[in-house]
Amino acid sequence: MGKIFTIAEGLENMGALRTGGQGSVYKARRMGPVISAVKILPTPIYAEDAEDKNYLKFLNEVEKLKKVNEIPNPNVVKILNFGITESGSLPYIEMEFVDGPDLEELLKPPHEPVFTIKEVVKVADQLACALSHCHKVGVRHGDVKSNNVKYNIHTGNYVLLDFGLSVMSDEDRRSSMRHAGAIEFMAPEQNEGQMLFQTDIYSYGVILFELLTGQVPFPLKDNGETARNSVMVAHMEAPVPDILELRRQNIPESWNSAKQEHETAIPVWLLNMVTRCLEKAPEGRYSNGIELHETLVLNSTSALPDDAPVAILKAENKQLQAVVQRYREEAAKNGSGVRVSKYMLGGLVLLALLGIFVLARPIFSAKNNVDLPSHDSLTKVIPVHLKQSPPQPVTKKEILPDTANVKKDTTGINIPNDDSVSNATKLADQKKKHHKKRKKFLGIF
Repeated sequence: MGKIFTIAEGLENMGALRTGGQGSVYKARRMGPVISAVKILPTPIYAEDAEDKNYLKFLNEVEKLKKVNEIPNPNVVKILNFGITESGSLPYIEMEFVDGPDLEELLKPPHEPVFTIKEVVKVADQLACALSHCHKVGVRHGDVKSNNVKYNIHTGNYVLLDFGLSVMSDEDRRSSMRHAGAIEFMAPEQNEGQMLFQTDIYSYGVILFELLTGQVPFPLKDNGETARNSVMVAHMEAPVPDILELRRQNIPESWNSAKQEHETAIPVWLLNMVTRCLEKAPEGRYSNGIELHETLVLNSTSALPDDAPVAILKAENKQLQAVVQRYREEAAKNGSGVRVSKYMLGGLVLLALLGIFVLARPIFSAKNNVDLPSHDSLTKVIPVHLKQSPPQPVTKKEILPDTANVKKDTTGINIPNDDSVSNATKLADQKKKHHKKRKKFLGIF
């Protein structure tokens, strides 16, 4: 393994990105244009051999990380290299540098204090995809939080970063999380040093809660020991605050009333998913990222109820009637504007008919795709008096047409009698009634 810091072997130090109890992240440049992010872990390694348990642990966990990148995923940061620093003998992981803000920055001014529902669903999908990808190869991230998810300004994807905690020893991880970890995103079991697949699911739920409401479920007042303990106890015992109420309180006033109303209507499936992610007991959550992502895809792409197009159709029809009435009133007031109003009215009618056709087409298609009964079943429902009797031998006289029911005109052409004409008239009347009902349904004539 190559050694860096003090920089060597073609790796240039471009300054610290962030530092903390779980290690420091530096921006670095390899020979050429490649920019990377180097995570330096706080646990020193004194010898690169089997005698050093920390070294062995580091190698084992790095091998797991390699599996994450065997199949590239656009929502997971790429692991480029790993090694031991020259100064301090600290283990490091070199990762792809993602250019863009993280979720924590996107919730601060000048950005809005909450995400739109559409963007929350996008983050939820891509972050669940990242966890599913990692959990498939047995890697637990252990440090899922809003500043470890970045928005890549070049690809438009959200990317899960910083697998540093996953390569720490159990003892170092427990100490690091208790004293320097992001306590607001920690699952209850992490207080005991556990790191499960469900641990990542809990932290994922905290992120979605934060994006929807503008705050984490249990905010940290200060970084003192008392405040940190209070937050951890809340994770283990306190009920999760009401998401809908907090979102109403933090909806931006700059949004118009229609957008505010729309943005407070969080889909039920999304609320249920966040609630399940934030269950206190690990067994109450989704078992891993794979199940989480499958559930999200199933719910977010599920079809509308069967009667939804009809409801939309009725609503559009009602709106159209209101518009038509308004133009009629304006036309009555302004005599010179009658012709212009008719043209505008005609355009509205055409647009409405087009919308109705698009919305109602799936319904009518579904109704028309009905299996017809078989020939045998049809013969069973024929009235008794219409069933034919067995064929009987006929005479020449019987073969002749029944002239009693047929009239002739002066040209000698057979004409149906009055009964046949009346039947045709009844059929025409039925078609007219059906046409009138159809017009009445549209409500525009």
